[in-house]
Amino acid sequence: MGDTGVLPEELRAHPLFHGLSDDQYGWLSAAARSRELADGEVLFTEGAPARFFVVLLEGELLISKVVDDREEVLARHSTRPDAETRASLAHTFTGELCVLAGDAYLATATSVGDSRVALYERDAFLQMLVRTPRVSELVIPVLALRAQDMIVSAGRRSTLASLGTLAAGIAHELNNPVAAVTRAIGELDDAVAELEEAAETWGETATAEEREAVRAAQRDWLARARGTGPGDALGMSQMEERLQDWAEDHGLDDGASFAELLVERGLDVGWLEDLTGRLRPDRVPAALRYLSESLRVRSSAVDVRDAGTRVSAIVKNTKEYTNLDRAPESDVDVREGLEATLAMLRPQLAGVTVVRDYAQPLPRIPGYPTELNQVWTNLIDNAAGAMAGGGQLRISARGEGSCVVVEVADTGPGIDPVVLPRVFEPFFTTKDIGAGTGLGLHLTHRIVTRRHRGSITVRSRPGDTRFLVRLPGRAADETRGQEACQAPPVATGAGSPPR
Repeated sequence: MGDTGVLPEELRAHPLFHGLSDDQYGWLSAAARSRELADGEVLFTEGAPARFFVVLLEGELLISKVVDDREEVLARHSTRPDAETRASLAHTFTGELCVLAGDAYLATATSVGDSRVALYERDAFLQMLVRTPRVSELVIPVLALRAQDMIVSAGRRSTLASLGTLAAGIAHELNNPVAAVTRAIGELDDAVAELEEAAETWGETATAEEREAVRAAQRDWLARARGTGPGDALGMSQMEERLQDWAEDHGLDDGASFAELLVERGLDVGWLEDLTGRLRPDRVPAALRYLSESLRVRSSAVDVRDAGTRVSAIVKNTKEYTNLDRAPESDVDVREGLEATLAMLRPQLAGVTVVRDYAQPLPRIPGYPTELNQVWTNLIDNAAGAMAGGGQLRISARGEGSCVVVEVADTGPGIDPVVLPRVFEPFFTTKDIGAGTGLGLHLTHRIVTRRHRGSITVRSRPGDTRFLVRLPGRAADETRGQEACQAPPVATGAGSPPR
């Protein structure tokens, strides 16, 4: 069946787009194209390039994936009367994760009966998140709900249970750049209009030399890094006040925002005096207004660019953490896994000082990178929880004979020596009900010892808890295997109950 347009009235009725403005509905309608699907028609296939964010308008889509040479149904997306609820939002759109990552679809979508969908290409989807903050607020929580379903499926297939941490990290990390883009776009609406008016006034009477002087000032401002002004709040405030007074004394109506833009780049009154000294006195007010509005627009554009860079970094870290581009078993650089895990756990590590000590060179080891990342996630997340938003996390990696030894140490209260020997037992936990399953360290132990033929030990005292993971390198793997990387069990010290 063919492609058609999408009317704004159709989008108003969709739970993902409720409560938007007429302009937003107009943009969403223009950016989308509708596709009608017959019963059994495939919308996209697993492994194909992810081109569209898909919004289900009518009908039903079956999401399936081939696992162990058989098709497994992952989800059914349908338009239902109860689609107003947040839980049902996950069944009204699909494709967002793959489109954001610029990757292939992870499953196949097939129409059940006649269906109709709205398709948004990647650029349009990114603009949607910026232009419609309410949609962003709905999409990001649904990512977490969808990730929980993925965790269940991954558990059935003996894959990682750390996708929940991944989803939470993505949602948290995306919040700041998306908010920055939303704020910048909102400011641009007014700034562009003001700039057009200021440019017209300035351009009518400025000479070529004066225009070049202002352009040089713009280039100088752009070339300077943000955050180069006074390091203390008082110094910043005093410099902003002097710049504001100077600008308003020379004809600029609103010197406050202009002064803030200059101070953040380390510019002072002397810089303005140098610029205006190259202008005719009667042209200074128009020049200042034009310069102020142009820097305001450029500042918002820089915010958008920086936010885009941050989103790209988040996607890159996510791919490295989940090892989407690698075979299940490969030669592993443990430093890459540790760094990817630290990036994904950034919210949990707020306030914690992270100290790294990676030996050079460090041999690669044969292993399963995604499973090893689960090991690092459990150890680092536990350490962060023990220190409760402070303290020091020390991570080291070194070669030891034919093995690689990774140590994760924290300055938390320590583990009670009475329970220390049981920390790797299944379902053993001293956390509050609902706060822990008692499986994290048990799964960590299984992954290290059974899947990688290594060893893991722990020693603890107040202010110094250390987990040592020993993993066999290729030489050890081909000869003595697990025996090459064994260490005598150590369980010493006292402190608070285990986390």
